[in-house]
Amino acid sequence: MELILKKDVQNLGFKDDVVTVKNGYGRNYLIPQGFAQLATSSAKKVLAENLKQRAHKEAKIVADAKALAETLKALEIKISAKAGGEKLFGSITNIDIVEALEKAGQSIDRKFITSGIVKRTGKYSATVRLHRDVIVDLAYEIVAEKA
Repeated sequence: MELILKKDVQNLGFKDDVVTVKNGYGRNYLIPQGFAQLATSSAKKVLAENLKQRAHKEAKIVADAKALAETLKALEIKISAKAGGEKLFGSITNIDIVEALEKAGQSIDRKFITSGIVKRTGKYSATVRLHRDVIVDLAYEIVAEKA
């Protein structure tokens, strides 16, 4: 079954992508939830026209995302957390990374950051997806909080 995505769907595709999925997944989940529509020939023509009109706006958005990526690469992020030796009392998640970025003056939604759960001090890396074409690795360090 061929569908046109109306929204970004994790592990499937981005908005306005034409994807092929199994019939049950499309009919029972994607279409009723409003994530997709059937990819008929007329719907594909409408999609092609919309993408053509949106190309200039998209170029500006990608340029802005690349500029933001360069500023993120230049940032040195240190997150302090309570620790006993090297092991943390608790863990560091995407929420903590977002808070550290906001202190540095950058506002990024936590759903665009992939880092995993960290439970030890040291240097780590998180992946930040600013645009479908712009993905940047963000280096950060976890240090023990001084009591």
